[in-house]
Amino acid sequence: MIATHGRDFDVILVSGEPYVDHPLSAVGVIARVMDAAGLKVGIIERPGWTDDTDFARLGRPRLFFGLTSGSIDSMLVNYTPLKRRREKDEHAPHASGMPDRALLVYANRVRSAFPGAAIVLGGIEASLRRFAHYDYWSDEVRRGLLLDSRAEILVYGPGESQAVDIACRLDRGDDLAGIAGTCVVRREMPAGFEEIPAFEAVKDISDAFCEAQNAFSIRKALAQGHAERYVLQYPAPETAPADLDRIYGLPFSRIVPAHYPEFRMAQFSVVTHRGCFGGCSFCSLSLHQGDRIVSRSEDSILDEIRRLTAHPDFKGFIDDLGGPSANMYGMDCPAPCDSGGCLACGSLDRSHARLIGLMRAARAVPGVKKVFVRSGVRYDLAMESEEYVRELSEHHVSGLLKIAPEHVAPGVLELMNKDGSRFEDFRRLFRRLNKAERRHLKYYYMVAHPGCGEEEARDLAREVKRLEREGEKPVEGVQIFTPTPMTRSTCMYHTGRDPITGRAVFVPRTFAEKKAQKRMLSA
Repeated sequence: MIATHGRDFDVILVSGEPYVDHPLSAVGVIARVMDAAGLKVGIIERPGWTDDTDFARLGRPRLFFGLTSGSIDSMLVNYTPLKRRREKDEHAPHASGMPDRALLVYANRVRSAFPGAAIVLGGIEASLRRFAHYDYWSDEVRRGLLLDSRAEILVYGPGESQAVDIACRLDRGDDLAGIAGTCVVRREMPAGFEEIPAFEAVKDISDAFCEAQNAFSIRKALAQGHAERYVLQYPAPETAPADLDRIYGLPFSRIVPAHYPEFRMAQFSVVTHRGCFGGCSFCSLSLHQGDRIVSRSEDSILDEIRRLTAHPDFKGFIDDLGGPSANMYGMDCPAPCDSGGCLACGSLDRSHARLIGLMRAARAVPGVKKVFVRSGVRYDLAMESEEYVRELSEHHVSGLLKIAPEHVAPGVLELMNKDGSRFEDFRRLFRRLNKAERRHLKYYYMVAHPGCGEEEARDLAREVKRLEREGEKPVEGVQIFTPTPMTRSTCMYHTGRDPITGRAVFVPRTFAEKKAQKRMLSA
């Protein structure tokens, strides 16, 4: 399906997801930023891939094709944790409209239709497959995506500045090497790069795979050998609040196309910040957006909300005010370091003062009836401010608040890099503040994570039953752990070892084990 007008484009973006002119649409943001830079952009959304027809319909772009599967890896979109096709899942059938390993398929189609055209890879799938990685669905270590796609360059992270820089360089005929937040393939490793174990080593040796895992960072210049070539990663660009203000201040129409109705639940969501310093082992966000918070200014956010009130579809409700962890807004690092330990840092402002002020100002905007917070909340951080929990409960949730304790077994929580020690304190605080209003907590849990055996699953099942006996209906969702590229948890799953400590870790691998653990929580 094609979504654009005109011909003779500078750049053509191809997306596995439907296109929406919206700040939560991956291809929508890149298109808006490039348009603001004076580039003429064409968009091909959810193309057919059995032939070249859709890929050829807009002609050959002057500069490059930008390819993305969207906001989720295509394999994760297409398969359940038990490797069943999602469209065949009797509980939640879903057909994504994109092929497996979408970026490889799209790159091949572009090359077939337009030999020699420049190809740029971006989005989550590109970002997390930029180096040699364990692929759960094929149960093997695969090469960095640039090698198999034969693209000119790969963008990791959000990618707005990279996309414009690539276009400018191609327009001038300059080399693409050296752009912050990108990867290229070269025959030589330049000076100043840290070499991590090569594909040939990580493919066969657990020690090498763990060593590479521990080296991953968006702040390093990294090089990984693949036969006689190197995948070179240039450190991510520094992002400032003013950069986010500029991006989210662009004139997005927020018109949701009729063929993408599921996006309507986010039509009037407002992004407050990027990044997350939670460091959960199963999450790859730190290697995509980063492990430091970059918050938009309050003025920028409030200006966006005021613009929303004039939208013809707006009924007075902000669908979500948040980011990767909603209550990390305003917790920007005052003195950035490389420790990666913001959560435990004594310099971190945990008062939630900026966020509380923003929430109050947002709901005071004329025309706004309710501002919901539906993004995840770190309950351990929320415990630092009773005022924030009260504000959130009384004004920004609808009957229940969802949190993610993930597990209860200490060994599993340690491997997840989750601290469950404040769970009961938070639960008591929330119940005290909300008892009269009958608001409740809902919990997300994960089973079959490395370290979670039958005994640990039974511990979790007993905890769920205890909460139910105390009058709660606690299970909002039970997720079976899915190994996704580049995470510490995936390294444990593949190697059977914790890459940080080197200790052996039990891994539930069979589908029977995984299903049995999930059944314990729903019994």
